[in-house]
Amino acid sequence: MIPAQRRTNWILAVCVFVLSIILLFHQIDLASLTDKQILLQLRLPLVLCALMVGACLAVSSAFLQVMLKNPLADPGIIGISSGASLFAALYLLSGGWLGLTLSQYGLPLFSFIGAMLSTLLIYAIARRLVMVSASAVILAGIAISTLSGGIIAWLYFFSDAQSLRNLTFWLMGSLHQADLQLVLLSLPLVVMLLFYALRQARALNWLYLGRTEAQVAGLDVTRFYPRLLLTCALLVGIAVSLAGSVAFVGLLVPHLLRNLFGYDNRFILPASALCGALLMLLVLLVSKAFGGVAVPVSMLTATLGGPLFLYSVLKLGGR
Repeated sequence: MIPAQRRTNWILAVCVFVLSIILLFHQIDLASLTDKQILLQLRLPLVLCALMVGACLAVSSAFLQVMLKNPLADPGIIGISSGASLFAALYLLSGGWLGLTLSQYGLPLFSFIGAMLSTLLIYAIARRLVMVSASAVILAGIAISTLSGGIIAWLYFFSDAQSLRNLTFWLMGSLHQADLQLVLLSLPLVVMLLFYALRQARALNWLYLGRTEAQVAGLDVTRFYPRLLLTCALLVGIAVSLAGSVAFVGLLVPHLLRNLFGYDNRFILPASALCGALLMLLVLLVSKAFGGVAVPVSMLTATLGGPLFLYSVLKLGGR
């Protein structure tokens, strides 16, 4: 990684750290017992959840865009998020009369299972199409996404008004759902997955050459593709289980970084993690302007990210 790119990563890391401190300690008196409870039970889970969700979605999309040779690839397009949303819908809309009462961990658990099962199904379908190629994974993902959307629509049709409100709000994303125990339970796994992901940067660069050239360079593509898919599934499963379906973060961040700084994944992967985390922190900062109103995350990410994505496409895409 060249020195300029290292400086950029350090600057991003400092920005993430400073904004996290501001969001955690703004108007907090550590001498007050009530303020300490607010810090530990409300703000700390919120900030940690934002950091993890942003980093997970951005890094998983950075993987997928190289693996599938498609700058528009993200977990929603290839069906991972759709599978998680389907299982969350099954829990929210059917849990009552199916007797599914798993306290506050029921929804995160179901959405995580959905992300994993959809990934396994996508991979199985792709293998039936002779080989795990980019087009096969995309086609399988579109099929899973369409099927999941159809089932969710039927669940909408047969559900009551309150269940519909709960599902609609969850599908638009919310950082306020995760409690401290759930966040701390997820944190070690997220750190290990991100550490593993960053170590794959050099091997990911070899995929730019094509499958045959990557194998000549020493990369076992047959094993590398399933490992990438599994890593993406775990990252997305954790993100969706913590915050629901969050739009645009995965699509925007790595695409913008590659247009600005090039295609070296030794820089793109850590920068994606930092920028994804920073974007979610900015979403938290903007949401504070609405007072006590819980604004759906996808509304804010689309509003903030839409202009940036247009700029990336129109001004930087020709590089």
